[in-house]
Amino acid sequence: MRKRQSLPKSQSSNSHYRGRFAPSPTGPLHFGSLVAALGSYLDAKHHRGKWLVRIEDLDTPRTVKHAVDEILRTLEAHTLHWDEEIVYQSRRAAAYDQALLRLKDTGTVYPCCCSRKEIADSALHGIDGQIYPGTCRMGIPDGRENRSWRVRTDQYPHSGKDDGIVKFDDILQGSIELQLENEIGDFVIKRSDGLIAYQLAVVVDDAFQGITHVVRGSDLLYSTPRQIYLQQLLGLPTPAYMHLPIAVNSKGDKLSKQTLAPPATIDNAVMTLLQALDFLRQQPPAELHQGSVEEIMRWAVQNWRPERLKNCRQLAAKLNEGLPHG
Repeated sequence: MRKRQSLPKSQSSNSHYRGRFAPSPTGPLHFGSLVAALGSYLDAKHHRGKWLVRIEDLDTPRTVKHAVDEILRTLEAHTLHWDEEIVYQSRRAAAYDQALLRLKDTGTVYPCCCSRKEIADSALHGIDGQIYPGTCRMGIPDGRENRSWRVRTDQYPHSGKDDGIVKFDDILQGSIELQLENEIGDFVIKRSDGLIAYQLAVVVDDAFQGITHVVRGSDLLYSTPRQIYLQQLLGLPTPAYMHLPIAVNSKGDKLSKQTLAPPATIDNAVMTLLQALDFLRQQPPAELHQGSVEEIMRWAVQNWRPERLKNCRQLAAKLNEGLPHG
């Protein structure tokens, strides 16, 4: 086995609370992503911690020109100010390659030649869609070429009586457990287009930034066991997780760019913040409707009560001129 250098150490050895918001610049922030940003910010500031911003622009084909500037302007308009220099995934390819090499050295990843269609034709279904049938786990068939890299989900660093089940206690959603091999399957960590996949990049970056708490939407709830698994394989720390309810439209679809969710307006940040706090069930008092953005945020940080969202995975939002109303 070749010896590799260790992954970059955290930028801070302080064990104090360090949270983050990590948008992808595929368009402007919509109400749902603003709710996630607000929830992560309030949790960090309520605990007197730091709040960081990471731009997840690794998926270059989907990156929209000027989207980063729009996202940052929206955050600033709502006084969601970050505490340290912004990290851009597009500038961290060497760190991801190093992590992949470590996984190769331990034999926990393998090349895969299968196309999306071949996987879609599989009869195996799991909690998050099709399960890869393991065609290339024992080697690429003759006459085929490597397209991507997958991580084996049967190499449990902490195996034993749990039989490979990844468990974690979500602050809002309670105890979550997943048997990766049977419910997710061997998942991609380097894509066929040569880009490092989200699951590996986010694990490396959370460790690099010293993130202690991840607050994000519950649509990523079942990504967390995959990330914890990779953290274990790489010997990286596991943050605490809190998955907020996601905003959905009148049809029950998650607010997203794919469902044509309108951008979060910056013209009336006071109203948008109050509606986001209502969505998060924080019950802002009526007098704050006459206050400034700064006054609203001071109240919200001091009175942050995430337990009001316990066991709630999503909430509906009615759209009226781009602004959700509870």
